[in-house]
Amino acid sequence: MLQVEHVTRRFGDLIAVDDVSFTVAPGRITGFVGANGAGKTTTMRMIMGVLAPTWGQIRWRGHPITAQDRRCLGYMPEERGLYPKQKVLDQLAYLARLRGMSRARARASAGEHLEMFGLGERAGDPVEKLSLGNQQRVQIIAALVASPAGLILDEPFSGLDPAAVDAMSAVLARHTACGVPVLFSSHQLELVERLCDELVVLSAGRVVLSGEAAALRARATRAHRLELDADAAWVRDVPGVRVLTQHGPHVTLELGPDETGQVAHRLLSEALRRGQVRQFAPVVPTLAQLYRQVTSA
Repeated sequence: MLQVEHVTRRFGDLIAVDDVSFTVAPGRITGFVGANGAGKTTTMRMIMGVLAPTWGQIRWRGHPITAQDRRCLGYMPEERGLYPKQKVLDQLAYLARLRGMSRARARASAGEHLEMFGLGERAGDPVEKLSLGNQQRVQIIAALVASPAGLILDEPFSGLDPAAVDAMSAVLARHTACGVPVLFSSHQLELVERLCDELVVLSAGRVVLSGEAAALRARATRAHRLELDADAAWVRDVPGVRVLTQHGPHVTLELGPDETGQVAHRLLSEALRRGQVRQFAPVVPTLAQLYRQVTSA
């Protein structure tokens, strides 16, 4: 388990990260979301020891994180750092050996990961001969090749084609199935929504939303969708109901304070009296909609 506890980072008068706390649990993927400048990369750099927190603490497996702990983490930084003249397989095997793998294991793991990402035939090519998208794949493999105990990935999906996204998703699933905690940042909210178990949203250096992604979306549900078999204009006259949109039998609405369910009961009773109810269901917001709600406040 990775724990970030009340971490703050100042650069002179600028507070880049302000009292940030969250947990990345074993076997769970946590999406780290926020606009440019929100503090995501700075937080990840503090986790990896590139920067020191001004205040606060980072813990790994219950104790303050050490340099030895960080050697066990797979890290993909925002700034890509590959040796352009070195051959792909040699470079990955070298990076794996720096993390403590034997020569044989390092080359075997590098070759296996290259096959996973569709780069097996490019193993002997210099990195500079690869397209930017394929260089991105190699950069991802560099974070994965040494069987990391945790993954910290800064924009890993940037520049990847759909096939590489699928390969990356499958690899993350393999790691989490073994109990590896994963933290990754991304501006691609549809991917975060599809892949993540947990969500942490930063705005201006502060956590404005965190928790289980599905539960956060469910709690943010405010609207309901009602579909009848006849015109639904009458819904506007039901006490406690605010109609957002209405087109013939289709209505999107919000219910007023309704702890006892009386407003919903009143609405559905009247709808059934008038005919058939084809649908009455909450409208669960997408992650993009939820993100806009919490960052525009």
